[in-house]
Amino acid sequence: MGMMEYKGYHARLEYDADDHCLVGEVVGINDTIVFSGISTEELEGAFRESVDGYLDMCARQNRAPDKEYSGQFVLRIDPALHKQLAQVASQRNTSLNSVAVEACEAYVAQA
Repeated sequence: MGMMEYKGYHARLEYDADDHCLVGEVVGINDTIVFSGISTEELEGAFRESVDGYLDMCARQNRAPDKEYSGQFVLRIDPALHKQLAQVASQRNTSLNSVAVEACEAYVAQA
C-alpha cells in the first residue's frame, strides 16, 4: 500500500479487511512497532505516537533504540565471484566495497 517516515523510521502500511482499518509496522529494526487507525490522519498520529513511545521506553530503560539499516551487511558469495570482484576493483584502482556498492545501485535502479 505505501510507506510512512517519521524520525528516521519507516513503516509499511496495509489495509486490514477483517478489522476495517489501516495498520502499519515499522520496518528495518529488530524491535516490533505496530499501530493502526481508521483514517489516514489517525494512522499518521498513531505512527508518531508509537515511535515516540518506543523512543521514550528505550530512554527509560537506558538502552539505545534500534536504528534502521546500519549500512552494513554480510554477503556470502562464491569464492570465484569474490576473486573476480576483487580483480575488477584492482583494475579500477578502487575498493572491493566500492565495486559492490556500484553493483547494488545498478541492480536497484533496474528493479
